[in-house]
Amino acid sequence: MALRETEIAAVVAEVGPVLTGGWIQKIHQPSAQTTVLEIRVPGRTHRLLICCQPETARLHLLSVPLPNPPAPPPFCQYLRAHVQGARIDRIEQVAGDRIVRLCLTTKEGSRTVVAELIGRNATLLLIDEAGQIVADLTGKRVGLEYQPPKSHASGKVPLQKSEPAPGGSLYSVSAEIEARYQEHEAAAALTVERHARATGLKKAIKKLQRRIDSWEADLAKAEKYRDYARYGELIKANLAQIRKGQTGIEVVDYFDESLPMLTLPLDPAKTAQANMEDYFRRHRKYLTARRELIPRIERERQQLDSMRDELTSIQQGLWTPPAATAPGVPQSARQSREPSTRDERRGPYRRFISTDGLPIYVGRNARENDDLTFKLAKSDDLWLHARGTPGSHVVVRLEKGADVPPETLLDAATLALLYSDLRKSEKGDVVYTRRKWVKKAKGQAPGAVTIMQEKSLFVKLDRSRLESLKTRSSA
Repeated sequence: MALRETEIAAVVAEVGPVLTGGWIQKIHQPSAQTTVLEIRVPGRTHRLLICCQPETARLHLLSVPLPNPPAPPPFCQYLRAHVQGARIDRIEQVAGDRIVRLCLTTKEGSRTVVAELIGRNATLLLIDEAGQIVADLTGKRVGLEYQPPKSHASGKVPLQKSEPAPGGSLYSVSAEIEARYQEHEAAAALTVERHARATGLKKAIKKLQRRIDSWEADLAKAEKYRDYARYGELIKANLAQIRKGQTGIEVVDYFDESLPMLTLPLDPAKTAQANMEDYFRRHRKYLTARRELIPRIERERQQLDSMRDELTSIQQGLWTPPAATAPGVPQSARQSREPSTRDERRGPYRRFISTDGLPIYVGRNARENDDLTFKLAKSDDLWLHARGTPGSHVVVRLEKGADVPPETLLDAATLALLYSDLRKSEKGDVVYTRRKWVKKAKGQAPGAVTIMQEKSLFVKLDRSRLESLKTRSSA
């Protein structure tokens, strides 16, 4: 259902004259493969959606805003750092192909946003003046020289000029495309959400069943102490006959009308009094287990039944999410009702964006340092701290396997120095490593760590760098 070349041509003809000369004032990334540019033109703000989902690749104007994740993904952060505020010089389509170019003037010079809306290979690229790819939605081609798709690899590619849209209402092409995909993506989003909910329920059911099984096993163990209060009373009645070292005693069970003889085991290392107290203590354990575990098991069984009913409803295609699903926006783009992931955690940390558009988190105190390092940070993230002095933990969010850019390393090291006791001297060593090489210090206060495979960087406070970071601070 991706747009055909002729449909893209119609969209470009419609939006090109409207958006040319406008300014990109905001950039959002509602989902992993969808980007929205808010473009201000005299008297109005337009939202240009560029979707690189393989089956629904397209671009068009949006009539309503889309929900966004609490924290922007790295690609969005990079565009905000380097493209936000740019002027659109022209919008053009590569003739006969599903490729659209937005030629921009940014504070760093000329840049080109290229939307390759070609099915499973669809992507969004940012290209600098030298023709090098500096950002890629898929992350596969960063640093390479831009080459058009193979069908246009040779020769100069003619461009489709923007022309006024044919008759109909204002932005009618975009409106028709938006309406067409809303129903399709809403259905797809519901399918994704049902699958995600079913997966979560299956895991929760298994976990809850294991918990119930464990409680029932504990209850069964405690059940053998049911008669121990009676045994304790029988030992109490025969204390004078028990000597230390005995392994058992035979007594008359006067609680039974037939008065049978019972042999009660004893601990030979304990006195008669201590053996009696052991029996009473184990009976109390039995009573406590029944008092606490039986209601708990019943409560959790009701929850288990409820989850199984919900799973059955999903499997039969009858389940719908409690909250309305935004048309065309998959679950990943909205805040889930389940506990959020670490990326979505809206913690109180200081937050900055590096020169390269990467998020930097800085703890404010020992508790935040501990949470930042051991709850928010992922194993491949970069971790920094001023050497040998109290200070903040600093974390740079990195993609798995990615190296930290030199400017981002300097940004993060500067912040580690600034928020440490080395601030007054305005210089010092900062240690850094991957988060996976940072471990909690056993028995120490929150925030205390041990570091393996560390490197160090000597840093001086750069006021201009700090001012630049502070302008990009979000907390």
